[in-house]
Amino acid sequence: MLLCLNIFTNSFSKGIPQPSCIKSERQALLKIKQQFKHSNMLTDWKAGNEDCCKWVRVFCNTVTGHVTELQLGNSNDTIASSRSKKAGSLKLGGKLSPALLDLKHLSYLDLSNNDFDPTQIPDWFWNLTSHLQYLNISGNQFQGKIPDLLTNQASLVLDLSFNNFIGSLPGISLNVTILDLSNNVLSGSMSQFLCHKKHQMKLEVLNLEGNNLYGEMPDCWEKWRSLVAIELCNNNFSGGIPSSMGALTSLESLHLRNNHLEGEIPDSLTNCTQLLTLDFAANHLSGEIPPWMGERLSKLIIISFQSNRFHGHVPDQICGLSSLQILDLSHNNLSGNIPSCINNLTAMISRKMSYNKISYNTSKGCFFDNMTLMMKGVVLDYSNTLRLIKLVDLSDNNLSGEIPAEMTMLTGLLSLNFSKNHLVGKIPSNIGAIKTLECVDLSENNLSGKIPDSMSELNFLSYLNLSYNNLIGQIPTGTQLQSFSESSFLGTKLYGPPLSTSKTLVPASNIVGEQVDNRTQVDWNFICMEFGFWCGFLCVACPLLFTNSWDECIFTSQPSKFVSDNNIKLCCSFHNLFSLLCGNIMGSLSRHIRQHHYVLLSDLAVLLQLGGIAVYHIALYRFSNSQRVKGSPNSLKVVDNVDDHQCRVQFWILDSGCWTQYVEVSNSLVDKLFIFGSVLINSR
Repeated sequence: MLLCLNIFTNSFSKGIPQPSCIKSERQALLKIKQQFKHSNMLTDWKAGNEDCCKWVRVFCNTVTGHVTELQLGNSNDTIASSRSKKAGSLKLGGKLSPALLDLKHLSYLDLSNNDFDPTQIPDWFWNLTSHLQYLNISGNQFQGKIPDLLTNQASLVLDLSFNNFIGSLPGISLNVTILDLSNNVLSGSMSQFLCHKKHQMKLEVLNLEGNNLYGEMPDCWEKWRSLVAIELCNNNFSGGIPSSMGALTSLESLHLRNNHLEGEIPDSLTNCTQLLTLDFAANHLSGEIPPWMGERLSKLIIISFQSNRFHGHVPDQICGLSSLQILDLSHNNLSGNIPSCINNLTAMISRKMSYNKISYNTSKGCFFDNMTLMMKGVVLDYSNTLRLIKLVDLSDNNLSGEIPAEMTMLTGLLSLNFSKNHLVGKIPSNIGAIKTLECVDLSENNLSGKIPDSMSELNFLSYLNLSYNNLIGQIPTGTQLQSFSESSFLGTKLYGPPLSTSKTLVPASNIVGEQVDNRTQVDWNFICMEFGFWCGFLCVACPLLFTNSWDECIFTSQPSKFVSDNNIKLCCSFHNLFSLLCGNIMGSLSRHIRQHHYVLLSDLAVLLQLGGIAVYHIALYRFSNSQRVKGSPNSLKVVDNVDDHQCRVQFWILDSGCWTQYVEVSNSLVDKLFIFGSVLINSR
């Protein structure tokens, strides 16, 4: 929540003649500077420069000369040079000086976004709230508990956000107008803060986002009728939405995102006719989406109900929201058809870009709204550019029927997401009329037919997902559609660029049988390579296992023909070469059928494997220290005088598939299976 408090914009020009500042206040400013570190922004705060009203970031009353404002914040709005390399040196550090209390007429103090020491704020500092009208210490590292915030002024704006304050919510006086305690470590319930008020509170903006508040939201909002905006996102609130919120007839923005709220939307919210933003996302709300929203809350600009448990139909009455720019009902249990009256959302028809921020007026100026939205497959926070977003997201529901042709009349739409539903029929032929579309996701439906030719006219399209549909035919040619990856068309029967082949399914994975979102794709490349390998293995193994003629070639019983190193390594090499060669040839053939330019890489891989195997067995032959002696027929063994430890190390390093050391080889089928099992492991 960004504040735009125009009432505090100093109306006194430095060019108008002003009285010199009060001497005691000049001394107080110098003491304040002494406690600061890295005070490069305060170079003209010097004792020799007597008129402190001309010092940078100091504003005085043009009549009395009293210091009324200190604008020492480091926000991007006030320090244009924050983008420069010297931005870090513009941040103040050090400690807060009690000399601030000597500025009796100070009404505006901004110390936001600096680098003060991460210490607890001294007790005396909170006494400033008694005469300040604006206090902003956000974006620092201040710690400790916040005491009750009292003021003698007609109104008080407090921004204590983005610090490390702990404890429960502080009590506030009647005249606090804007309170921002967001993104701290506050905990506990809201009951003591909210309930038991005797008088109507003047609070207009309440921001408690990003704390550890818990418990049920109290049902005692009747004394807070001045509220324009409520931000309670990212806490641990439970229970239902209080019906007493219906008493907040001035409410324009209600953010309850990411809590544990449950139950139905209370009918009492029909009284909140000024609402512009409803953000109930990421809760456990249930029931049907109330039809009265489209009738009574006619000013709505943003509806975000994603990630809840709403069921039933999308009410036709929602089409009456002519100002609606963001409709996010994703991740619910909605069913039925998409309303054909959706073209009545006239705010999504205009292509005229509004560069104004979505803001809400208060007695102290305005504040800018912010939203968290899913765009282009990424969750992003929008604030300054929120007004530019025009979005419809109905994804991950149980919607059925066809995409209404009236959808193409929303010619100002930026993002369209109907994925993960049960939609059927064709993609509307005139979808290219939505010239502003940047994101289209229609994946995981039952859409059929061809991609409309008009889709190639979407020149701003940067995210497209049509995967897992029954789409057929050639992808329309055009600069935009050919720029997407194959993943945008997985699980379809489309062909043509950017797909690598014609009239074939795009593989979902490089792993055989891998499931992608419960849809199995088969990679024939790996199947062919496995088939080739086993053919090569069996061609060598079967004759050795079941025939005597091959057996005698290597394991002969004649001493003169006793097995040699060369015979053994020739057999091992032959097996490795033949099986790997078959596997790679089959793999190359498979890739050639699908994509011919992989053949060169496959053949190169075969040559590298052959060379590696040759070097491998030459090294084994040259460096083997095993000694063989004539023994019983068909047996080999190592002589006893060879060092066991040394041989074992050589055996393991040189050839895990070699059966010439520590393995007694016989003519039995079991021994041969062991031998060829070790060869198989080695070659794999």
